[in-house]
Amino acid sequence: MPSIDVIIALSAAQCRAHYAGSVEHVYASSVDGRRVLLPAQALRRVVTRDGVHGVYRLSYDTNGRFQSLQRIGDRPL
Repeated sequence: MPSIDVIIALSAAQCRAHYAGSVEHVYASSVDGRRVLLPAQALRRVVTRDGVHGVYRLSYDTNGRFQSLQRIGDRPL
C-alpha cells in the first residue's frame, strides 16, 4: 500500500472544526516538502485533547483513496 509521511500541527480548537463537520479536508506538509490533502475524518483516529501534533504515515490505495493514518514520531526540527 502506498504511503507518505506528513507533518501535522493542529490545536484542539482547530480540531473541533473538523468534528463539527465544517471542514472536510486538511492540508499537511510531507516531510519532503509536498503539500498533501487528507480527509478531516482521518484525524478522528489520532486527535488528543491537545490536538494533533507530530509526524504521521498516511496510507492510501492505488486509486489515491485514504486508508489509514498512523503516528510515527514527533515533529522534526
